[in-house]
Amino acid sequence: MRSAALYYTGCEDDHYQPHFLDSCFLCHRTLSHKSDIFMYRGNTPFCSQECRQEQIEIDESTEKKWKLSSSKKSNSVRKTTDSAKESDTKKAVRIGTVAVS
Repeated sequence: MRSAALYYTGCEDDHYQPHFLDSCFLCHRTLSHKSDIFMYRGNTPFCSQECRQEQIEIDESTEKKWKLSSSKKSNSVRKTTDSAKESDTKKAVRIGTVAVS
């Protein structure tokens, strides 16, 4: 029975998935179980306050870029819709005629 347990342990090494607290999310330094681990946004570990702060700044700049790009897109959609409305009001419509192209 003991050899079966060793065989099973050997197979487990082939598919080893590191634990999320094994290394820093940003710099990938190994985290010690005897030192502080700095967490951010749930399950994101960091080795120091500096690494965590750098990730916070990266996330904030990414969010600002997304907001800017989405506001530019919504502004262009509004302009297109406004110009379409203006062109629709300038069209002459004849009731009772059929146009075939």
